[in-house]
Amino acid sequence: MLGTLGSAILPIVAIAGLGVLLGRTLDVDPGPLNDVAVYVLVPALVFHSLATTPLSGGTVVAILVGVVAYTAIMLAIAGGVGRLAGLTEPLLGAVVLAGVFSNAGNFGIPLSEFAFGTVGRQTAVAYIVGQSVLLYTLGAAVAARGAADRAIDAVRAILRVPLLYAVLAALVVRAFGLVGPETTGSAIDTVEMVGVASIPIMLLVLGIQLERVDVSATLRVTVTPALLKLAVAPVVAIAIALTITAVAPAVFADPTVARVFVLECAAPSAVTPVILIGEFGPETPAEPTPAAIASATILVTTLASVPLLTLLIPLLESGTIL
Repeated sequence: MLGTLGSAILPIVAIAGLGVLLGRTLDVDPGPLNDVAVYVLVPALVFHSLATTPLSGGTVVAILVGVVAYTAIMLAIAGGVGRLAGLTEPLLGAVVLAGVFSNAGNFGIPLSEFAFGTVGRQTAVAYIVGQSVLLYTLGAAVAARGAADRAIDAVRAILRVPLLYAVLAALVVRAFGLVGPETTGSAIDTVEMVGVASIPIMLLVLGIQLERVDVSATLRVTVTPALLKLAVAPVVAIAIALTITAVAPAVFADPTVARVFVLECAAPSAVTPVILIGEFGPETPAEPTPAAIASATILVTTLASVPLLTLLIPLLESGTIL
């Protein structure tokens, strides 16, 4: 566990902590950095990883099927738990989004790479591709519940996400044999260099965003999505990974892929729902606001995930779970 803490968790905490320090001392605006990551760095990372990944097509499909299954199950559980807790829209939508979607990008990708190396990063990228499509479709629809006049904007949002075009471009170049696992050259190496830069930038942005969160006003409501994300999500992910392995063992021939899938699902709450709530959610004067609940859940789950993931990663690495 100490090895895991030092090799996989502490680098993330250190870089995100630097982001917190930047936000506190220099009042750095995370918006421009986030735009650079979303529109340039992450698409480059996704394109290079998918275009050059040695993972088979069947394995990538299995990861995407797992993401869809995990999201569907967790949406049902989170919605049911939220209603039992007496929540209504728009707070219910915020709890569902915060409790379901993982910070698979600026937390999950570096975590998977630090813990499981290149295969970890490639699996995490495949995971984030599937989750991103669901976030900007189902996630945007959940955020827009109670604001029918903004629902059409949520549908259009998917077309403005460059990540999707990076995925399509990667599939095209792989289909025509233009790029493969062994491909090198100035063009593909440049794309790789730009993509690798996304990892520290995303962690810095995460730290800056966390520094601005006020948990005190939302703690009571935050407990529900935090427990969903940290306690229920890993169990659902393990069940899905075991099911896929049992049904089609060849697609997870490398057990690292299944282990990274679980790790991604167990990552803390995603940042994107805050953006979606602000963009498409109904305006409400009530306190706490949906955006505040989502933001507080990000902070709580990120901090709580450090000891939990320090325990989970050795269990995954040793094959105790998968």
